[in-house]
Amino acid sequence: MIGWLQSLGTWLLGLSADQQVQLLFVTLFGLLVLVSAGAALRALRERSSVQEDKHQRFKRELRATWIGAVVFWAAWVSGPGGATLLFGAISFLALREYITLLKTRRGDHRSLLLAFFLVLPLQYGLLANRNFDLFSVFIPVYVFLAIPVVSALAGDPERFLERNAKIQWGIMVCVYGLSHAPALVLLDFPKSQGRGAFLLFYLVMVVTVAKIAQTAASRRLRRRPVARHIDRSFSYRAWALGTLAAALLGAALFWITPFKAEQALAMAALAAAAGTLGEFVMSALKKDAGVRVWGNTSSVTGAVGLLDRVAPLCFAAPVFFHSVRWYFQLKP
Repeated sequence: MIGWLQSLGTWLLGLSADQQVQLLFVTLFGLLVLVSAGAALRALRERSSVQEDKHQRFKRELRATWIGAVVFWAAWVSGPGGATLLFGAISFLALREYITLLKTRRGDHRSLLLAFFLVLPLQYGLLANRNFDLFSVFIPVYVFLAIPVVSALAGDPERFLERNAKIQWGIMVCVYGLSHAPALVLLDFPKSQGRGAFLLFYLVMVVTVAKIAQTAASRRLRRRPVARHIDRSFSYRAWALGTLAAALLGAALFWITPFKAEQALAMAALAAAAGTLGEFVMSALKKDAGVRVWGNTSSVTGAVGLLDRVAPLCFAAPVFFHSVRWYFQLKP
């Protein structure tokens, strides 16, 4: 068995980067086809109302997974430029979902136009040109100072700080955070050219597994929640177990990254911890907005809302990107 695994590992490492990515997608879509077929057969056998409700929820989750897989495939096929445009469109839709649930006033219209039609294109334009230094500070420095100035020029002082903070936070999460996901595709490692797509896949996998493992652990442990009024399922133990599960997966996937096994373990734990804590923060924002989910059933994902799907990635991507770039001393 060990010899077979060693032979498999040698064969995988002997493939080119493009061949490895192609094999990755064949495996991913093959598993999704099998799961979809199994779910369809199970739905035919079980006709009770309770089972039907569970099947519908699982169907929505499976549909969202299919959409995510297709988006990831499209990002790889279209290359770095196409991936940047694709995630730019996702940022636009996520920011739109976020803004539609805020109580905005006429005085916010200028700031919102600035966010959608200037800040977002410039952020992704800087990314496309690989201006990583300016890309990293453009929103936290320049945009955060510009937004309140534009709002003040509108002459509406009512709830001024609250309104601007909400707009700034939406830009930070939906544009700044999410833009770091396609940035991983553009990173060049000295001995791992053309393998940026693997880093993006690696990040998505560890963040997703952390979320699933944390949810499963919270249901079984039934520990006292940390913040009952924000999320009744969030506890430190469940969060730690979710992070641990993602870290172990990350270590197992080290061969598709430029990392060694111990480096992959640490990077996966860091990304998973940031992603799950970010989702917890978004739960607090949803409570403040008085909604259970971002968007509605007619949203892009066909399930709950686009922002619900990408929220963990919005927090994990910048932490992961800058940690990798700092640790490996990567230059633009």
